[in-house]
Amino acid sequence: MLPLVLNFPDIDPIAVRLGPVAIRWYALAYISGIVLGWLYMRWLATRSPKFTTKVQVDDFLIWATLGIVLGGRLGYVVFYNAGYYLQHPVEILYLWQGGMSFHGGLLGVVLAIYLYSRKLHVRFTTFGDLVCMAVPIGLFFGRIANFVNGELFGRASDVSWAIIFPAGGAIPRHPSQLYEAALEGLLLFLIMFAIEMTTRLRERSGFVSGVFVAGYGVSRFVVEFFREPDAHLGTLALGLSMGQWLSLPMVLIGGAMMLWSLRRV
Repeated sequence: MLPLVLNFPDIDPIAVRLGPVAIRWYALAYISGIVLGWLYMRWLATRSPKFTTKVQVDDFLIWATLGIVLGGRLGYVVFYNAGYYLQHPVEILYLWQGGMSFHGGLLGVVLAIYLYSRKLHVRFTTFGDLVCMAVPIGLFFGRIANFVNGELFGRASDVSWAIIFPAGGAIPRHPSQLYEAALEGLLLFLIMFAIEMTTRLRERSGFVSGVFVAGYGVSRFVVEFFREPDAHLGTLALGLSMGQWLSLPMVLIGGAMMLWSLRRV
């Protein structure tokens, strides 16, 4: 029996057109992730005495947005296409052409958390727990937007749910964006929610952050086996992709954070 091959759904990447202004699904995904994450953080701040107040969460919104956008863009430039942007430095500012790195965005948000927690004289790891609880929401929407754009698609496959992406040629491929949405977004969100709501581990400052860092690293490392490597990079040492090499340190760092949190008095 021949495998079922699905054609990519005909989805316009532009969600709304207002005259000359075009609002893309990708932009709406970023906005939705940030706003819903902010609302979730405000809700968490009312349920646990270890977290901060709603006012402090509100003030952090602009810091988080800058960390995501600036860190994500610079991370893509440095990690994935440094040679090109060294020759075309002005295009670093062309955010509308795409090109964002989660690992860069993560570093940007970590820096924002550090600076903001110092400003308010609150514990870095505790405020980090609060932010990490909300990050999978943005990851979920971001990966769905990647699917809508038909970008970051998977490797060639004969599974029954393989999809022919417009930019991927006539070859059926894994919808790896949906795998990432399920693992990095939904599953990781549920794991951290369960820890925070049902276990005493929530009282260990930094533990939830460690779960997120290690959990994302494992999820991304696994999904990269199904995701088509960047054409200009291909696979690197040991046959691993850039995404996998960037995720391995996250697993180690996240594990170390959890151990530190458990041993800390």
